[in-house]
Amino acid sequence: MGAGHSHALFVHRHSPVHALAPEVKIAASVLFTVAVVATPREALWAFGGYLAVIVVVAVIAGIGLGRLALRSLIELPFILFAFALPFLGHGERVHWLGLSMSVDGLYGLWNILAKGTLGVLSSLLLAGTTTPRDLLLGLDRLRCPTMITQIATFMLRYLDVLSAESRRMRIAQRSRGYDPRFLWQVKGLASGVGALFLRAFERGERVYLAMVSRGYEGRIPLALAGAGATAGQWAAAASVPVVAGAIATVALLG
Repeated sequence: MGAGHSHALFVHRHSPVHALAPEVKIAASVLFTVAVVATPREALWAFGGYLAVIVVVAVIAGIGLGRLALRSLIELPFILFAFALPFLGHGERVHWLGLSMSVDGLYGLWNILAKGTLGVLSSLLLAGTTTPRDLLLGLDRLRCPTMITQIATFMLRYLDVLSAESRRMRIAQRSRGYDPRFLWQVKGLASGVGALFLRAFERGERVYLAMVSRGYEGRIPLALAGAGATAGQWAAAASVPVVAGAIATVALLG
């Protein structure tokens, strides 16, 4: 898990947020998202409060708000269907610019858009302040099932290798005058995918045997890489879910 495997989402900064142990950031992000999801959709002010929390954390971490906004556009393909809810919903309707829209559908659109966007921004902040290797380390310290962390570790470690292998295979195809890109050429594409799978499987077998010969027993000692989070780090990270929990509680009781 060398430095060459950093992710494009990670933003290298020397900030208090970057310095926190990964497990406390993961826990804070998950609890923040739970508070957002638990908030009634009618409590519009609460979502403004959550956004303010994200902005404060982003400023402390030194991550530009424009960068966050641009990368959050990744959610658009997944929420486009929500824009149909105002027109498909039932019940009370309102009219705007000649369009008849359902009130319940508008609330549904707002619910998906607001909560989805806040969840994406929270995830982007986590990814922007934590390297992929540290994310796996944090999950391991939080007692995530070993099988999941090991699969993710190997996937991250060899993703670049498989991508390079795929590029070499595609260059070899094109150098021989074959470039399958259309539906009627799906056989060639499927053959390439199958060949890549076989190469990956064979390489995985060789790597596994090499690791076993060196004492691998089913667990990579990620947890040995440095000490865990201190009480001060847990307290600092807890400020985010505590504020979010307070907002959600007021919204639910209101």
